[in-house]
Amino acid sequence: MIFKETPLSGAYVIELNPIKDNRGFFSRAFCIKEMEDYGLQFNILQCNLSKSYKKSTLRGMHYQSGDAAEIKLFRCIEGALLDVIIDLRKGSKTFGKHFKIELTSENDLMIYVPKGFAHGFLTLKDNTKAFYMVSAFYSKEDSEVIRWDDPYYNIDWPIEKPILSDVDANYPDYKLQN
Repeated sequence: MIFKETPLSGAYVIELNPIKDNRGFFSRAFCIKEMEDYGLQFNILQCNLSKSYKKSTLRGMHYQSGDAAEIKLFRCIEGALLDVIIDLRKGSKTFGKHFKIELTSENDLMIYVPKGFAHGFLTLKDNTKAFYMVSAFYSKEDSEVIRWDDPYYNIDWPIEKPILSDVDANYPDYKLQN
C-alpha cells in the first residue's frame, strides 16, 4: 500500500501496490502493520456497504462525536464518486478546511479519514457502491450532520440539485446551530 498524506493533517489517500501478471493482479487492501508504520491506528469494528442507484446522489456530511467518534477507511468498489472530508478538530491548523478526491472502481484509491472529520460523497455514476471499515459502532445519539451546501464550509460540489435524504437536505447552517 502506498500512503500519501492529504493537505489535511492525518488524512491519507492510499493506493494499492499491485503485483501483476498475465492473470491480473494481487494487492493488499488493508494491513495493520503498514498503517502502524505511518502512525495510523485502526481497529475495525464494523464494515459497511453503500449502494446509490442514481448518479448525483449525495450522502453527507456525516460524523460521530464523543466516544463514538470513528476512523474510516473508505473506497469505491463499483462506479465512481467524489469523496469529501472536513477537518473538525478544534485546534488543528486545518480546522474547517476540506479535501476532495475522486474514488472509482478503476483507480482503486481509498481514503483514511481520522477521528474528528466529517465525511460525505457524491456519486458520479449510476449504481455506485462504496465499502468502508469503521473503528466505532454506529451511535444514533452521537451522529452529527453538516449540510452539504453549508456556506461556512463552502464546498464546491459539481452539482446544484443532488439527490438527498431529508436529513441531509434540511439540516441548519453551521452558524445557526452554534
